[in-house]
Amino acid sequence: MTQTDIKTPVNIPETVTFEEAIAFTQSLMSQMAAGELSTSEVSDAIAQLVKTENGARGFFVTYLTSEGTLADHPSPEVIQALQSSPDIVAELSVKNLAMSAAQAVTHRRKGNEDMAQRSDRVRSRTTHLIEQLKLPELRERSLALQESAATGEGRYQTFLQRWGYDAQQRQVISEALEQLTKEHD
Repeated sequence: MTQTDIKTPVNIPETVTFEEAIAFTQSLMSQMAAGELSTSEVSDAIAQLVKTENGARGFFVTYLTSEGTLADHPSPEVIQALQSSPDIVAELSVKNLAMSAAQAVTHRRKGNEDMAQRSDRVRSRTTHLIEQLKLPELRERSLALQESAATGEGRYQTFLQRWGYDAQQRQVISEALEQLTKEHD
């Protein structure tokens, strides 16, 4: 996908694949960094991406792990676009926070501090994004995932088991979510 692949109005098919969403987001972010898109074009493109789970997953993996600084300070149009799909965005945001927190533990155990710091950066970016979004769905899912991490039961039990998180990783997940939910009490 080239930078000219983004057209106005944006038309991202509901059948977008995860891989297509990654490529689209890479192109979108390059254009955002270069100032080639209006705020409405950015907002429209992201809103269309996050309407579907594949689109949202592709957006988040690219946005949160990018080497650039766009995700360090999400713009109002990014926040607005993400707020347009609260259920999908909330679900993926709390899972991204959990996964990045747990992955940092894994990398440190293996002595890979560089990768641990990348996971820490994703965790920090995700936390900041969640704070900016101010979606009620985020609080609900954060509390549910925190409960599952603490008890090994509940709504996110299957998610935690699928990734094989151990007690230390679940503790780190619980702490990351607790910090987030305390700030909103």
